Amino acid sequence: MDEETLTVWLDTALLMLGGFVLMTVLMMTVMNPPAKASETDGVTAPGNVTVETQWPDKLDADVDLWVQAPGDVPVGYSNKSGKVFDLLRDDLGMAQDMTDSNHEVAYSRGAPAGEYVVNVHMYRGVNVTYPVPVKISVNVKRDAKSSAPVATTTVQLRKPNQELTALRFKLDSTGQLVPGSINSIFKPLRVAASQ
Repeated sequence: MDEETLTVWLDTALLMLGGFVLMTVLMMTVMNPPAKASETDGVTAPGNVTVETQWPDKLDADVDLWVQAPGDVPVGYSNKSGKVFDLLRDDLGMAQDMTDSNHEVAYSRGAPAGEYVVNVHMYRGVNVTYPVPVKISVNVKRDAKSSAPVATTTVQLRKPNQELTALRFKLDSTGQLVPGSINSIFKPLRVAASQ
């Protein structure tokens, strides 16, 4: 093969390779086009209230989280969903659990204005030394990217079947905490859920 033929052959091969790369780049934009403005209009991030309880790891105790949103039924182990809240995880302590972690989580669809109630209940404890400290954290997610803490507290469960109100608080229509609304005045939720 002489030098002229080799040059023509290499030029042709490089042009074909360049064309292939160009077609690949163009196909990627066609296969995954950016979203049109009309497709994202009217879509809002859900305003979620997240409530999480934690108690000491490796402790064989079933501590139940109970939550109630404004105008809704109490949500807990025997009633896992309401109009607003869902109980995501019902931790049974060491029973039927492959992890040492003890925690329960409830989350909401939206954040309606009004009073929220968060209770904890000592359902069962096997060889438990009382009191059992339970940490409760509440966060509000107002957009898809950030969440803001509302309150965090720790309560002490001192006996079996004890139910305590850990937090009561109010949110306004924008999901903001109403100043001065946090308290822990007892409101039974577990019994109310069974009625």
